Amino acid sequence: MLPGKIAFLLIVATALSFFGALIVAARYRAAMQALMKAPLDAPSTTTSGTAKPLPYSADTPAIPVSLADNRQAQTRLILGFLGLTLLMALTRTLLMQIVSDGPITIKTVSTLCAAYAWPVVPVIAVLRRWPRWRFVGVLLLWFVAAVMLLSWRTNENVSFAQVLFWLSLDIGLPLIVVSALCLGSATRAVAPWLAPLFILFCWASQAGVDLLAALVDAQSPLAYWLAGHIGAITAIALFALTPWLFAWWPARALGRWLADAYAARRISELFYLFTAVWVIALVGPALGAIASEGWGALLYFLPLAWVPLAGWLLRQGAAQRPAGRPPTLLVLRVFQQDANVQNLFDGVIERWRLSGNTVLIAGTDLIDRTIDAEDIFTFLDGRLAERFIRRPEEVGHRLGAFEWQPDVEGRYRVNECYCHDTTWQQALAELLRVSDVVLMDLRNFVAANRGCLYELQTLAALPALQRVVVLVNERTEVEAARAATAAAPAGRFVWLRQANATPPAAEEVLAALLD
Repeated sequence: MLPGKIAFLLIVATALSFFGALIVAARYRAAMQALMKAPLDAPSTTTSGTAKPLPYSADTPAIPVSLADNRQAQTRLILGFLGLTLLMALTRTLLMQIVSDGPITIKTVSTLCAAYAWPVVPVIAVLRRWPRWRFVGVLLLWFVAAVMLLSWRTNENVSFAQVLFWLSLDIGLPLIVVSALCLGSATRAVAPWLAPLFILFCWASQAGVDLLAALVDAQSPLAYWLAGHIGAITAIALFALTPWLFAWWPARALGRWLADAYAARRISELFYLFTAVWVIALVGPALGAIASEGWGALLYFLPLAWVPLAGWLLRQGAAQRPAGRPPTLLVLRVFQQDANVQNLFDGVIERWRLSGNTVLIAGTDLIDRTIDAEDIFTFLDGRLAERFIRRPEEVGHRLGAFEWQPDVEGRYRVNECYCHDTTWQQALAELLRVSDVVLMDLRNFVAANRGCLYELQTLAALPALQRVVVLVNERTEVEAARAATAAAPAGRFVWLRQANATPPAAEEVLAALLD
């Protein structure tokens, strides 16, 4: 019964992670809205301590990066994960064939390896920010292709129905679990980080139910007393949920460890997701081998050993990058235009992260895109208020906490300033001090947006800013925006107009930023 128990616990943990991610994202958004409007006399909550020094001098010129460099970085990253996936899929295939005494031929190994390489899809989906329909569609097509690819194995002893059933358990069920965790922006950003915690909680519930079963088998008077006074269903619920009170402390410690590891760049978002997907993919065959292999079923997780090795190789490759300061992009936008800025983030900012740092003033419009492990567990610890800048003198400390170094795969992180309504102007001034180029989304801008006018005037007056790329559409009051930038040096502002409802192509915007 052990494989069935483990499978059931993982399914329940996945469901809890999915709904938990939706709840956490919604509550995080509500908490941010409340903190941004907190009374001015609220005490300062910024934590004391020494800010991290910049890894380079602030006045060091940025490394020149072209659009071709950005394309090459994306291609290298995708090919790197694809190569790692194929290596892990090959290891899994050889392990299964050796353990089952199956044939090790080029045809067998190549077809199984191709079928088992599907975990690269979620990574590409995150890098390219695929919409839901494309992500699910590619996974379904991969499953169908795997079935067709392996249909050659049918013979008088193995029917097509048997191959389909085997692949449904071996590939289909993990695909469903991964789709549930990665289907939406909120679940994709939050659910994988919550999954280990809910696995721990589900294990605690199973231990409680097993204890009750042991009491019943031993004909314990306590079990009969509980059944007589509170009923059998209530007794089962009591033994299933009470252990959560004890599991809360190790779960909280685990969450803090994940947050600290992410903050220290020992874990990156992309490698964490990649590893989580592979763990899900390998659980099925490991559970199937428990009955015959016992603890030997853990050998099915051997492909995961390639992940830290790949991380080490990437770190060695990072030493070959050109020395110097990567360019920094400041993102400004008209607030409460969620769909526009989210599409902009998906198409442009995710690509820019391959070339340099991104800074912005936090808002509720980009929570699903920018929330990370540190944000999640800081919020769950009740310490989100510590992120907010309540006094102008706190701005420097907050910028000193930014992470300017890339993750192991080479992507730079998005750094945010959490501002009160009275401190965003000071935060803007500090962000501009460390920025090389600015991307400003003025679609649907009107002259009544006084904050945007202030930003335009500030951008026009800065002496050292390289370029400001401004997105406008037919609803933008362009005359008011251009009037605010009249004092700017010639060529500083690049205006990109959106035609109809179709946003500018990501490469068009990146070309203007990286020119």
